[in-house]
Amino acid sequence: MSAKDSLVAKEKQEVSAQAEQTKPGRVFTPEVDIYEKEHEIVLLADMPGVSAEGLSIHLEDSVLTITGDAEHPENPGETAVLREYDTGRFYRQFTLADTIDQARIQARLKNGVMILTLPKMEKAQPRKIAVTAE
Repeated sequence: MSAKDSLVAKEKQEVSAQAEQTKPGRVFTPEVDIYEKEHEIVLLADMPGVSAEGLSIHLEDSVLTITGDAEHPENPGETAVLREYDTGRFYRQFTLADTIDQARIQARLKNGVMILTLPKMEKAQPRKIAVTAE
């Protein structure tokens, strides 16, 4: 079982209907890297400017939804003179395969990168079967 079979990205959809957004602003698709290890799949999502409080990960019916709000970095009393860094909302969805142990999913945020650990179910993990002689 490969990572491709275990985690499938939904087709990219443009957010155009105002009813889909509850907050005005731009919506970005975060870039992700997915790595498969023996006992887990690791998803890395670039979400610069998103704090842990601004990050939301929701799992329902095997659909994992990631949203994060990136705010402008100005401090009180500062005014932007030049702004080349866009902020807004990050949004991405994935469909999880049955091989993922959904109860043990963990997430952390480090230096603008969300690290999501998706443990495999015990039955999906490779194992060596001992052979006995009769």
